[in-house]
Amino acid sequence: MWRLWAKAIGEKAHKRDNIADKVAIIRTAIFATYLLTNCFIVAGVIRHWNDETNVYVEVKMEEPVPPMVNTLLNRTGQFE
Repeated sequence: MWRLWAKAIGEKAHKRDNIADKVAIIRTAIFATYLLTNCFIVAGVIRHWNDETNVYVEVKMEEPVPPMVNTLLNRTGQFE
C-alpha cells in the first residue's frame, strides 16, 4: 500500500529506498496540510452558506456646492 501511495504522490525521488521514503513522507505531510486547509475552507463556506444577515448602509448627503462660475461673463464669454 505504501509503495502505491508513494508512486501516487510523485516519482521516486532517489535511488535509495530509505531516502525516497523520507521524501514521500514529506510529500504526504504537505498533502495533508493542503487537505486540512481545504476542509476548513469548505466547512466555513458551508457554515456561512445563506446567512440571513441584514447589512444596512447609511448614506449622508451633503449640501450641493454651487459651481464656481465667473458671473461677470455673459454667454458669449465677454465681460458685461
